[in-house]
Amino acid sequence: MDEADDADGGNPGAGADPDTVRCWLVDRQSRDENLVTLVYATTDGERHLRKQLSFQLLMRKPVTAAVDVDPERLEPVADPDERERYATQASTMAEDHDPDDEV
Repeated sequence: MDEADDADGGNPGAGADPDTVRCWLVDRQSRDENLVTLVYATTDGERHLRKQLSFQLLMRKPVTAAVDVDPERLEPVADPDERERYATQASTMAEDHDPDDEV
């Protein structure tokens, strides 16, 4: 683990567990009547996690403002505009919500 992954607050995406990265909900889409796509991103917008969940699962498991993710599960955000949008939205979520808030 390098210093950028340290959970001391120096990493904008540091999670509560030093082996995870905190990601904030930046997008929720429903293009299929049975699936919802959730996108969680780091506050710098550089990395994201895309999750597809069924509506049935969402009825039993609430969506939270943030999740702590194994860094190996995160994908880079290639598009610069999307990176900027994710950074803005993740930072806003981090300022306005506790990680466990249902959103």
